[in-house]
Amino acid sequence: MEWKIKTGLTRRQLLQVTAGGVIVSGLGATRGLAEPYDGAFTWISPRGTLEVLDDYPFWIGKKMGYFDGLDVEMQPGPSDGTATVKFVDVGQADMGFPSPGVFSFAIENGMNLKSAFHMGALDTFSLAFRKGEGPSDLKGIEGKTILLGSAAWQPIVDPLLAAQGVDISTINYVEAGWPTWGTALAAGQGDAALSWEGLRAEWISTGLEFEYWLGVQNSPLPANTFVVRAGDLDDPDRKAFLEQYLRGWAKGLEFAEHNPAAAVQAVFEQFPTLASNLGPQLGLMSIIQQMNVFRGDMSKREGWGWHDMASWQKFFDLSAEIGQNSNPIQAADVCSNDLIAAANDFDIDAVKADAAGAEVSEDLAAVDVEAIRNSMFDQAI
Repeated sequence: MEWKIKTGLTRRQLLQVTAGGVIVSGLGATRGLAEPYDGAFTWISPRGTLEVLDDYPFWIGKKMGYFDGLDVEMQPGPSDGTATVKFVDVGQADMGFPSPGVFSFAIENGMNLKSAFHMGALDTFSLAFRKGEGPSDLKGIEGKTILLGSAAWQPIVDPLLAAQGVDISTINYVEAGWPTWGTALAAGQGDAALSWEGLRAEWISTGLEFEYWLGVQNSPLPANTFVVRAGDLDDPDRKAFLEQYLRGWAKGLEFAEHNPAAAVQAVFEQFPTLASNLGPQLGLMSIIQQMNVFRGDMSKREGWGWHDMASWQKFFDLSAEIGQNSNPIQAADVCSNDLIAAANDFDIDAVKADAAGAEVSEDLAAVDVEAIRNSMFDQAI
């Protein structure tokens, strides 16, 4: 049965009709109507599209039956960077995937959300420069113009720059449009553009060849995370559902470690146009970039989705220091590792066996994955 709100629209319809704008709590929807996930549990993207490699753990998990028949759905959401938290806050979706900057924006604006599963262990964000124009020291970007796909992305870039000692008051931001901000940089507008791992490969596939300052190599900050309404973690039934749901994601993450080509194939089967646009080489390049971010240093983590509270506290302290948050935020108050043990409670050997036995197309099987890994940072400055 599909969940309906009081306006008579289904939640899916509302997501569609608001896709061009920003949802607010004044649409007539009543918070809490999603209780107790009696419709499809809805995950909402922060980027306005699902046709990317980024969500590979879900698609391979779905293909392999790792969600154990749970009623779940994925929604692209609007491209507005803050919609992924606003929709969750008002009950139009159940889990969002914000950057730390957008998550802190949500907290600052009174949204009672909590991070339940930290996907991006390393900082996925980067700055793209036209070749030959990237500074050797990021402080060289002071006084320059950075292009964004959404104005809501500024809270992503400001902490990243501040952590490198950049005077952010000197930066000029320009909203160059979604999804054309990279094209605008290539055409000569601005001095740099926000990018992220995975997108680097997709930009190459469209002929956008830049050099990059890579957060994954240089930044101490965390990246995007899965957030839910804080109250859901206090509800035993919802908590049990979340543990089972996140176990599906964790198994998908583990699967890709052992057979990234099969994970790419699962995404390509879901989105044939993406397969056509990227092809096997760039598809694998994109997923390997993402895998590096999601895995981080697993020897220092307590499983997939585990939060490094020190890293998060560093981000929140920096966010307060630059005025992005008016009140200090304690990482332990808004990030929880309570679900991590259960999410990682699965038979790793069985997942490895699944990965080893998965068939992939000849084109994907022919790609030299090790060569991609060895050249992953060739575009770095």
